[in-house]
Amino acid sequence: MKIKLGLIFGGMSTENEVSVMSANSILKNLDKNKYEIFPIYISKNGKWYQYDNLENIEINKNMDHMNEIENIIKYLQTLDVLFPVLHGLYGEDGTIQGLFEILKKPYVGCGVLASSVGMDKAYTKVIFDKANICQAPYIYLKKYKDQYTYIDKEFNEKRVSLEEAADIVEKEIDFPVFIKPANSGSSVGINKAKNKEDLKEYIEYAGKFDKKILIEKGIIGQEVECAVLGNDDVIASGVGEIKPADEFYSYDAKYQNEDSKTLIPANLDEKVSNEIRKLAIKAFKAIDGKGLSRVDFFVEDKTNQIYINEINTLPGFTKISMYPKLFEAEGIQYNELLDNLIKLAQE
Repeated sequence: MKIKLGLIFGGMSTENEVSVMSANSILKNLDKNKYEIFPIYISKNGKWYQYDNLENIEINKNMDHMNEIENIIKYLQTLDVLFPVLHGLYGEDGTIQGLFEILKKPYVGCGVLASSVGMDKAYTKVIFDKANICQAPYIYLKKYKDQYTYIDKEFNEKRVSLEEAADIVEKEIDFPVFIKPANSGSSVGINKAKNKEDLKEYIEYAGKFDKKILIEKGIIGQEVECAVLGNDDVIASGVGEIKPADEFYSYDAKYQNEDSKTLIPANLDEKVSNEIRKLAIKAFKAIDGKGLSRVDFFVEDKTNQIYINEINTLPGFTKISMYPKLFEAEGIQYNELLDNLIKLAQE
């Protein structure tokens, strides 16, 4: 008997289009003999649609192949397993996972806690600090209207102006620095500042995407990634390296610039690669991860010091995404990887 699988994609985040690309790749690689597939599209304004084309997902303004789902709860209850392919807010942050928990439905990927902590880069750093995993120096700001609050390492708060915030960064970290919205993915809203004026501009820009802003010291070195798979018994893939076409792995560099390259395996000493694999599993378990994640690191040029960058609890699944490519290099094919994830959900 086929498993009734709900493939949920789209979503209300800035990564709606990336999610559609990921879902398309998954749909084409799922075994139609094992699964009765029910594609579900969530629009940018939060409406849920049943998508009736099982060959190709193409979202257009005419709403072809889509019928709005009137009773979402009732519809989800008819399915056996849910496979969210939702990147960013309202999909990767624990909110939809909470809905699945209430419905008592098995679902692919991390639970509520790991999803919410993994999505919020500021709080991920608190967990990694506690786990003693090396990170780049960072500063955490909150934005309220046109005002900023500086949060120190003991979570004391101090209201500061934009100018004062920039002064703190210059004093505590120095340039270059990366400015990131705390709750965003696919490098949306991220910029690199080499001076104070750029810093102020990019803090304001990041504030358009989230009220929490993270500023990190730029590490000069290799940008590498490691995929993990499992619930309690977790395995790590080999390590892949990102060769961005831009100065860093921006949204355009990831999805729109064909000059960006990935290198599998990464050009690293075996000892460093093995340490990264251990740290990837440690980071995954530290946030109470389940199912899958991709863990990103920097390896500093001069020292070979490993710095964890972030963990992605619902990594991209497009044909060019690192997560499936890393496991493919380990001999686990795309369709086999999907089967494994669905089995882990059923556990």
